[in-house]
Amino acid sequence: MNTALSNFLASDFFYKFSRSPVAIAAFIVTMTLVLSAFFAPVIATQNPFDPGSLNLMNGFSKPGVVNDFTGETFFLGTDDQGRDIYSTILYGLRVSLFVGFSAVLFAMILGATLGLIAGYTGGRVDSIIMRIADIQLTFPAILIALLIFGIAKGITPPSYRDEVAIWVLILAIGLSDWVQFARVVRGATLVERNKEYVQAAKLIGRSPFSIMIKHILPNTLGPVLVIATISLALAIIAEATLSFLGVGAPPTQPSLGTLIRIGQSFLFSGEWWILFYPAVTLLALALSVNLLGDWLRDALNPKLK
Repeated sequence: MNTALSNFLASDFFYKFSRSPVAIAAFIVTMTLVLSAFFAPVIATQNPFDPGSLNLMNGFSKPGVVNDFTGETFFLGTDDQGRDIYSTILYGLRVSLFVGFSAVLFAMILGATLGLIAGYTGGRVDSIIMRIADIQLTFPAILIALLIFGIAKGITPPSYRDEVAIWVLILAIGLSDWVQFARVVRGATLVERNKEYVQAAKLIGRSPFSIMIKHILPNTLGPVLVIATISLALAIIAEATLSFLGVGAPPTQPSLGTLIRIGQSFLFSGEWWILFYPAVTLLALALSVNLLGDWLRDALNPKLK
């Protein structure tokens, strides 16, 4: 383990990272938000979605101002139900990050699989998969996600809709985002399948599945990881957009997008903090992940070495 760590610290990758203030700052912000979400039950002042822990008398408490009725102070304020905004952000982060990571993982597995099959098989299979991808690219991703979410929710019994809403959201975002993974992996596969090591694997009797998984796939992981990092920011924004439109996370499991939608209704009545702090958190998360993705793309680009 010490050898692996020392090799990593001596690598060009870590050297570039340590010389990039933007990448370091983005990494610190991202990890702070991820760890805050992970430890939300420990560091949150309350469970904002447990009715037993709420006090309506704390409703609309201003940030850092002592409540006249209860004497309590909330440094980010409270909403109309007396829920601590700080705690709602931590729990909302958990949902947003879970949906974002799960949707990107699903899109990456589906896209990489289809890209490998299309690039290695070629012919009619390649044409069918790529034409489906081209058709999907003609529509905005958010509209595809809305369509998939609506169909999936429509065929789900009403009594189970809130329970499966998060999984439907992951499915909708993942299915709207697989194309870029498929196109990149297909392009890399077209290049790799004609190289000597692949031909040698064929000669010794390796199956096509074994060649794709053990030989070609590892050589496509670099660009796939870069796309996954950038797609994570887009998936988080897509989830927030769907939740803001009221078709995403349910009120019982609100994400940052849901919190922004709730806060928007109080913005013009003077309770600006209900919207402002979740929106700033979403902006910081999406921006930091996007900056990390941009840096990772440049760091792994052999033409820039």
